[in-house]
Amino acid sequence: MPAFDFTPLLAPDLPPPAPKYGGFPKFNFVGGHNDPSLIPVDALIAAAQAVIRREGPTLATYSMSSGPLGYRPLREFLAAKMKRHASIDCSPDDVLMVSGSQQGLDMINTLLLAPGDTVLVERDSYGGMLSRYTRLKVKTVGVDLDDDGMNPQALEKALADLKAKGVKPKYIYLIPTVQNPTGSIMSEARRLAILKIAESHGVPIFEDECYSDLIWNGQRPPAFYALTKTDNVIHLGSFSKSIAPAVRIGYIVCKPSLMPQIRALKTDGGVGALDQMIIAEFCLNHFHDHVARLSKGLRGKLEVLMESLSERFGTAAEFGDPPGGIFLWIKLPDVVDTQKLAQVALAEGVALNPGPEWSTDKTYAKSRLRLCFANPDHATIRAGVAKLAEVCQREFGVPVRSANIEAARS
Repeated sequence: MPAFDFTPLLAPDLPPPAPKYGGFPKFNFVGGHNDPSLIPVDALIAAAQAVIRREGPTLATYSMSSGPLGYRPLREFLAAKMKRHASIDCSPDDVLMVSGSQQGLDMINTLLLAPGDTVLVERDSYGGMLSRYTRLKVKTVGVDLDDDGMNPQALEKALADLKAKGVKPKYIYLIPTVQNPTGSIMSEARRLAILKIAESHGVPIFEDECYSDLIWNGQRPPAFYALTKTDNVIHLGSFSKSIAPAVRIGYIVCKPSLMPQIRALKTDGGVGALDQMIIAEFCLNHFHDHVARLSKGLRGKLEVLMESLSERFGTAAEFGDPPGGIFLWIKLPDVVDTQKLAQVALAEGVALNPGPEWSTDKTYAKSRLRLCFANPDHATIRAGVAKLAEVCQREFGVPVRSANIEAARS
């Protein structure tokens, strides 16, 4: 008897099948992974033992006696942390724990978007969100950005153009603190200007701050959520970048009037209870010191990446010096098509994010790419950049410096 064929039963408009997982490539510069040597293993073990002994019986219920918003001690920690770090004044009851920021993105999109809707985003933005809009059949309007983030004049023009067409966007999606992929941090003055424009047009802001803990000097402007006077902001954050990617804990912050509607979309029985309990216990005792240590280590890796790019590519690779995060946005010569580069490089063990997947302007981003530097060690970063330079020279004629030249100069 032939095997049953599910193909005719598949729902329409599914994403392409996922490729078979074959492990990390030799030089992995993609994904939001982190440095394995900087995971606070011993402190997490101690936190797990302490909290399970103390509160293990609460695991008998889905809500751990804390209610459907998530483990209350963790929400209390977050409310205090956001007040101190981002000037957000909120109650623990304004915080909903979710399974990583990815679930938060999906919940807010489910709440607000329908096929045919329009959203405004930064021209260069999180590729995972752009692909979500495509699957949802939502129209995206990219707004130019500079070293300070989204340009207010460009935003005003985009909103005016849409209004002239009778279109009101559902929201403005922003990554204002350690922008993805550019790494910029938007100033408070720029945030206030954008907020004023959004409020004048009656359009809410969806603020994604999953990288905002990873800032080299630890200082950041107030969040949009802290600056709004009309409650038109939804805030999203995560522990996946500041503690460990495999710990799938994120959070949504919104005003009480919206929380019941968002809660109604969370039908998974709640975020993993053990993860919440352990992270809360860890954070109460170690979060600040851990983030400082992690940021120092990541800054060191960024410096190795920038040095390696300069050594191998010279002026053929253009990039800034981001104030935080785990990735670098790079411009190569116009002759380079980074989507083709990504395929050829992967065959030789180098994984990278081609620019068009992270931008609403595919032509602008054609020769740009994003490299994530958090996971590989220093030696692997250097070797990976050398291999990437070799591929760029062979496939696109990019002038690069060989290892022999570097050795001769030293």
